[in-house]
Amino acid sequence: MELHLHSHHLEHRSPDWVAAAASGFVAGAILMVLELFWSAIVQDSNPWVTSHKIAAIVLGDDVLRPADFSVGIVGVALIIHYVLGIVFGLVLAAIIAPFRLDSSVGMALAAGAVFGLLLYVINFYVLTGVFPWFADMRGWAALFANLIFGMALALMYTKLERPAFAR
Repeated sequence: MELHLHSHHLEHRSPDWVAAAASGFVAGAILMVLELFWSAIVQDSNPWVTSHKIAAIVLGDDVLRPADFSVGIVGVALIIHYVLGIVFGLVLAAIIAPFRLDSSVGMALAAGAVFGLLLYVINFYVLTGVFPWFADMRGWAALFANLIFGMALALMYTKLERPAFAR
């Protein structure tokens, strides 16, 4: 009798792109709720500051002040936020599928945590050369939120991935 262990070597296996995009959307929603909760409840600060910072990626730094509620700015921020979430979902699926990191929930969560950590470093240390207004968001709260995002993304992908792609 042979024992087959899940191998995490590179193999030709396509991701489930639909599951990846949906996972990115859901994980983006979770991250957005965490950000709003953290700023409004825990920090007792203006919850719209983050929306202005995200919208400034496209609209320029003129929208950073004042950080009052604006339907247009929040709308642009939501579009950017969800598009990036979907893109990150596609990227993580492109990593998970060929290495069979979806072979167990634990492995997927570990891959998601590493992915979230990499996103944190890229977003809050590398890209601050282009978008310096994100530098003041560095810290444990942003790190924790990115870890949760990556893990939620990976977990959702394993739950939404269709059986034909999971082989």
